[in-house]
Amino acid sequence: MTAGEAFHTARENLAAHKLRSSLTMLGMIFGVGAVIAMLSIGSGAERQAMEMIDRLGLRNVLVRSKELKQEEIAEVRKKSPGLSSRDAQGILEAVPGVEMVAPRVEVEPYKILTASGKAEAKVYGVSFRQAELARLRVAEGRFLDAIDEREHAQVCVVGPDVRRDLFGYGPAVGREVKINDVWFEVVGVLEQSGGTSSFQGVAVGSTAREIYLPVTTAIRKLDRDPLKSPLDEIVVRLDASAPPSRASDLVRALLDRLHGGEDDFELVVPEALLEQSRRTQRLFNMVMGCIAGISLLVGGIGIMNIMLATVLERTREIGVRRAVGARRADIRNQFIIESFSISLLGGLAGVVLGITIAGIVAAWAEWPTVVTIFSVLLSTGVSVAVGLASGIYPALRAADLDPIEALRYE
Repeated sequence: MTAGEAFHTARENLAAHKLRSSLTMLGMIFGVGAVIAMLSIGSGAERQAMEMIDRLGLRNVLVRSKELKQEEIAEVRKKSPGLSSRDAQGILEAVPGVEMVAPRVEVEPYKILTASGKAEAKVYGVSFRQAELARLRVAEGRFLDAIDEREHAQVCVVGPDVRRDLFGYGPAVGREVKINDVWFEVVGVLEQSGGTSSFQGVAVGSTAREIYLPVTTAIRKLDRDPLKSPLDEIVVRLDASAPPSRASDLVRALLDRLHGGEDDFELVVPEALLEQSRRTQRLFNMVMGCIAGISLLVGGIGIMNIMLATVLERTREIGVRRAVGARRADIRNQFIIESFSISLLGGLAGVVLGITIAGIVAAWAEWPTVVTIFSVLLSTGVSVAVGLASGIYPALRAADLDPIEALRYE
């Protein structure tokens, strides 16, 4: 019997028992679907984590002002003024390997409006280096520059959603927007970025509803609670020779002295967050892989069970085939090909199910999923391998049947 004839026979036998064949495939369908869905969710999470790290900056150390309770602020301010320009200058001068520092302050806007509209947005005073450090891209106009910062210029860069609310879809560059009681000229519009999310407990927001002003302008011309820290964040960029973990220890020691020992700041090291994310991702993949593997194993047991029942059911047929000249190898190959066909069809249906689940998760939970060729090949390959392994024992039993005893079987 040729391979083509064996496949043709297998197709006829499967078609003759459609319900039984479909139920047998379910284990493989769910197993493969689970593998693809879990790997796609994991890959999506990994990609999102890398995007977050890219925005935070792998060579950066972030120094952030800590939120204090209202009753604590006055007491803390007796010893520490909070995060300030003095801290930024001290880090730049005293910590080895620091390339640059970029302060940031958050403004609390009570009105953002133009002659034609108004908007709600977060307003930040930032260094002109912010675009480089946070990988911000400008779709129109330009970003802030050193002259704007030095001259306390009343200029701003807006996110795409803010631009739409204030100016519609018309030109924004060169027009004016009023933030609180100060008018600013729009010099740039940012590109659309990802949605607001959190990574390892660190908020990484979208720039769509953000407005950036020169940090000097924000400090000098916009009101701020006098008890709040002068700065909300200092981004410290390190050169390639400075290990972020070592640099963060030095920054912490320096700020402890400058702040009189008050714990009113916190450090975020993106490199450490990335390593933690990778460990979590590996654990997630292992757990999900085990769950999906169990599903495939159950599917393989189902195939073996059905194939053993098929051998028993077709004992007389096997005897007739052997009597008319079929070899043991022909009988063995016939049953192996049948189990292979069941696992292959189940695997292909599982691929469709897995991609569908990944799409539903992406749409419903707004969680990015990435279906890779590797996940499809891995899950399909494992399902076929399990199907073949499950079919070998029943095929050997069928090939070892005595033709005379098989012909007598009722």
